[in-house]
Amino acid sequence: MMGLLRRHRTGVALSALLTVGMALTACGGGSSFSGGTSSGSGGTSGSAGAGVAVKAAEFPWSAAKLTNVILTEVATQHPELGVSQIEPTTLGPAPAWAGGQRGDLDLFSEVALPNQQELADKAKDKVSLVHQTYGDAQQGWFVPTYATEPGQPLAGLTSVTQLNDYAAPLNNKLVDADPSFITTQQNAKRLQGYGLKLEQVASSEAAQLAELRRAYQAKEPILVYLYHPHWVFAEFQMTQLQEPTPYSPDCFTTGNGACAMPAYSAWTAASTKVQQDAPKFYAMLQKFEIPVPDMEGMLKSVDVDKKDATAVAKEWLAANPQKVQEWVATT
Repeated sequence: MMGLLRRHRTGVALSALLTVGMALTACGGGSSFSGGTSSGSGGTSGSAGAGVAVKAAEFPWSAAKLTNVILTEVATQHPELGVSQIEPTTLGPAPAWAGGQRGDLDLFSEVALPNQQELADKAKDKVSLVHQTYGDAQQGWFVPTYATEPGQPLAGLTSVTQLNDYAAPLNNKLVDADPSFITTQQNAKRLQGYGLKLEQVASSEAAQLAELRRAYQAKEPILVYLYHPHWVFAEFQMTQLQEPTPYSPDCFTTGNGACAMPAYSAWTAASTKVQQDAPKFYAMLQKFEIPVPDMEGMLKSVDVDKKDATAVAKEWLAANPQKVQEWVATT
């Protein structure tokens, strides 16, 4: 299930992304702001105090939880930013952005672009993208680095265009994720566009990662679709195969599919209310960034080591005080 939720931000199934549920009733109506104190909503809410209370969307994947905890802790530790509390509600992208469009939600972290661009555009009168948390998060086809070393079965493999020559040691297959993911559909077109004679094996992301772990522990070659940020890269050494043709918007529609996959970026977004009533907090969001390797390390702690996301986020903050100072410093 967690794999499916993560793909909502990096390769979401279009039907899932566009499904608008009724979950927003949990958000309530009316203004998202209140002066003074406000009741909390669990471990990620800041302490009540002077300032405004902000209602935040929390997308149902680990990176979104981590980011919201970090923003909440910064607001709590720096009351001069003017936010007394951040109240998160877990929602999928479509219902969350519908809430933003209605004015029920004011803060969005881990906004997946280009996946959520259409949803964000519909809410642009009330919510705007503020700043990129991290970008150029690559996705594509990967092999274990050990398998490409001299004397190993995939020695000399560097590009997707060579894969037919290495089909045998790869058991003639590309290990993909869930069949419903849009990236799985794109990979099918990529296999055809590159003229590759590999079977696309897709059942679930959990099964895909289990197969990768088995192959890695046995030091066997394997070809898998992966994306950044992901805990895999904090645990395994993987090499991404080169692409001869950069991504273009029409590659998977009117094109033949023989191109790279689009890079992913995560953004924060905030309502005009936040900008007007908590300008110092908004200014902090304009500088808020987290390096991809840091996010992947936190994701490993949460998704693999099963540590509490709130504790992991606080540990990262404690280890990176200079970053917080950069965010909150006045210009």
